[in-house]
Amino acid sequence: MDKILINDLLNISDYDIDNTRLKLNVFNGNTDPLEEYKRNPDKINIEWFLWHNQRRYFHTGQIAICLLYLYDDKWLLTTIKRITKELDVVDDVGFEAEEIEEYRKYYGRLVLKYHNTKRGMGRTYESMMDELEVIEILSTAYDGDNFPGYENVRLSFTQLETIIRKKRSGWLDALRNQKAV
Repeated sequence: MDKILINDLLNISDYDIDNTRLKLNVFNGNTDPLEEYKRNPDKINIEWFLWHNQRRYFHTGQIAICLLYLYDDKWLLTTIKRITKELDVVDDVGFEAEEIEEYRKYYGRLVLKYHNTKRGMGRTYESMMDELEVIEILSTAYDGDNFPGYENVRLSFTQLETIIRKKRSGWLDALRNQKAV
């Protein structure tokens, strides 16, 4: 069976392929971006994605794709934006950008397979597009893992708070059935 690759869905034109970059968001040693995304997707889609320090990942006019590491070579597409302005800042959000509406249906739903072997987190789309295999389109936007069974529950307070605040039904139903909760 043929693999379905990212551009089979996105259909980024040959003209725009050269002008498209990806940013891979992974654990930075302090904070797990996946937990941040579960609490507040904008934290990843703006603050992590459009962050600027010494290295600029994007330039005005480029299409920018945000991928978030899930586990085991699985990545979640969280947003696609066009960079509209570079800001004159360092160690802060360094770009203004607008979401590209035609891709909104994939935000938080498109799960890709990619084995990352490089250190850098900013890449050209062209260099990766033939390695980004579509493995799943979720029925709804990713908001966290399903309830894993009582014997596998190990949550921090912050994780539990996110589950309750987001009213994650599978988790809430299971936790309500426990007399101690």
